Amino acid sequence: MNAKLSQLLIYISVIIAMLLLTVVLIEVVMSPPLADLIFLIASLGITSLVSAAFGFLSHRLGWWRRLPHIRQTLILGYILAGGLALINIWLTAKLMFINQHDLILATILLIFAGGISIAFGYFISNSITHDLQILVFGAKEISKGDFATRVSVSGEDEVAQLALAFNQMAARLENTAETERALDEARRNLVAWASHDLRTPLASLKVMLDAMAEGIVNDPETIERYLKQSQNEVSQMSILLDDLFELAQLDAGYLDLEFQRISLSDLISDTLEGFSAKAKAKSISLQGSITDEVDPIWAAPDKISRILDNLVSNALRYTPSGGNIFIEAQLNDDQVLIEVRDSGSGITPKDLPHVFDRFYRGEKSRTRNEKNQSGGIGLGLSIVKGLIKAHGGEIGVNSELGSGTTFWFTLPKHASS
Repeated sequence: MNAKLSQLLIYISVIIAMLLLTVVLIEVVMSPPLADLIFLIASLGITSLVSAAFGFLSHRLGWWRRLPHIRQTLILGYILAGGLALINIWLTAKLMFINQHDLILATILLIFAGGISIAFGYFISNSITHDLQILVFGAKEISKGDFATRVSVSGEDEVAQLALAFNQMAARLENTAETERALDEARRNLVAWASHDLRTPLASLKVMLDAMAEGIVNDPETIERYLKQSQNEVSQMSILLDDLFELAQLDAGYLDLEFQRISLSDLISDTLEGFSAKAKAKSISLQGSITDEVDPIWAAPDKISRILDNLVSNALRYTPSGGNIFIEAQLNDDQVLIEVRDSGSGITPKDLPHVFDRFYRGEKSRTRNEKNQSGGIGLGLSIVKGLIKAHGGEIGVNSELGSGTTFWFTLPKHASS
């Protein structure tokens, strides 16, 4: 049953119910003769039918919506309701009353009651339309781009619910606009930083290759050194392009994860072994601990290796000589908790909430030692967060200046059902 048919049935049911209630009250209170009662029923029935037909016709033809203001529509509704009531009662009274004086008095009193009803309707309509005017003003401000606009909410009726929904919509639009501004700034930063990070190694490559091609450099030792430097520059550019490609896959939701049962212990051991030479060169202790109940887990091994490599590499970058880095994995209910702790310089409280933001430069988040000036475009931790979320896990960081940093993340031990 559609809404319009339901409203029509309710409208007719109320009119019939009021007609029956009126007849019952007259019978109980006045006990008129049967002939008078039948005549009264016929009179009330006719006037009720006429009133119902008029109300339905005006609704069907949309007369109520043709006025420019809701206030006028509400006042007109009160006038018509009062007028119909006046006509119904006057006709019935004229048919039933014998005393002309009483009929005139009843007519005057009905006119007075109708006037009071219209005045009341005007007052109530102003209250309703005032709130609607506030909503209209708010909507116009939103259309101008002022998404910080909010409207006052009073009462619990449909207008109040509309105002509440308006404020919620405005808040979402404001958040969306802020996100778009942030993304637009991030895109500009991407172009600037990627151009810089690609231009620098390309310029270095050009200088070295030109020197070798033009014979400026011809001794074997220098040529060998230039070739190794060229390989390093190409490797850095390859890493940058891989990061950009993987970030694009994460944003598009096209990341291909090949889940399988894997040994997290083996992955952590491989990570420790892979970074042992770098750690030894910086006199940093690199160790790990994995509890027996952790293995196996359900994950994509290449992505977990990428996550571990990124976090350990990040820890090595900011841990001074003589420091230590520790990887720990343990089972926590149905989740595996992995922590990468270092004794580095730590992250400032101001920068801590932003370490996972894309394009966030490491120089802002952690203090570098003088011998380590290498940086990135600020995608590594953002990619790590995306990979962990793709596994159904969470990631976080705890840090204090001078006391080191702990990156932690969780992974589901079993495949999601």
